Amino acid sequence: MARRGKKHEEHVNHERWLITYADLITLLLVFFIIMYAMSKVDVQKYAVLAQVLNLQFQKADSVLDKGHGISGQMTPKQGDSDSKDKDFTKQNLDDKKEEKNKTKPEDSEKEKREKELQDLLKQVQAYIKDQNLEAQVSASDTERGVAITLNDLFLFDLGKADLKPASSPILQKLASLFPTLNSKVSIEGHTDNLPLATGSPFQDNWGLSFARSLSVLRYFSDTAKLDNNKFIATAYADTMPKVPNTSDENRSKNRRVEIIVLRDGLAPIATLK
Repeated sequence: MARRGKKHEEHVNHERWLITYADLITLLLVFFIIMYAMSKVDVQKYAVLAQVLNLQFQKADSVLDKGHGISGQMTPKQGDSDSKDKDFTKQNLDDKKEEKNKTKPEDSEKEKREKELQDLLKQVQAYIKDQNLEAQVSASDTERGVAITLNDLFLFDLGKADLKPASSPILQKLASLFPTLNSKVSIEGHTDNLPLATGSPFQDNWGLSFARSLSVLRYFSDTAKLDNNKFIATAYADTMPKVPNTSDENRSKNRRVEIIVLRDGLAPIATLK
């Protein structure tokens, strides 16, 4: 009788765990490589990496059921994304527009004062033209403000500080414009460099220039009844000539009274009290 062959026991593989272990180690290696690459953040590279990973996790054969994006974040639908982007952009534009429209109180006050000055300049220039006063009166926009220059002989007799009656209309016109202005008005007297005649009631050109500016100020405060706190009387004598005092014609240009409606509250360079 033939001996039955002895059945060999099936060999059990006790090393199958190594496959799972190797997969785990590989995943950990990939994970740490990614973490190392991200340790120094490069915005562009990070964006590319995020897009690639999102695409991979969104594939139909993904092991993540209904999962989208990294770490199971839900990726919005294209329509929703576009809508949110539009809403975000619109909100940003609205915020910027609102911020632009917000003006500081001081900026608004400056704009208002500047408009007042420009309106004043136009009105004075129009009046000078209508009354044919170009030879005696001029108005211009300067850094300090709107300057209205009046020739001395139009206002006063030679060497004197009493206003002529012919000067009343222009001063009355200015007096009608000043009350609405939120600005100081500097009245500045100027002379030529010639000494005063013997017997003059004024000690020198300083006294004459100040007396003339004070006469104009008193017309506005006493005759026109304007608030005298709005006005400043200033004297410069011959220290600020418009042209060199080299001829009679030039000296006549330097003898003047300037009425300056000050911009931004600038004070005059010097004031005699």
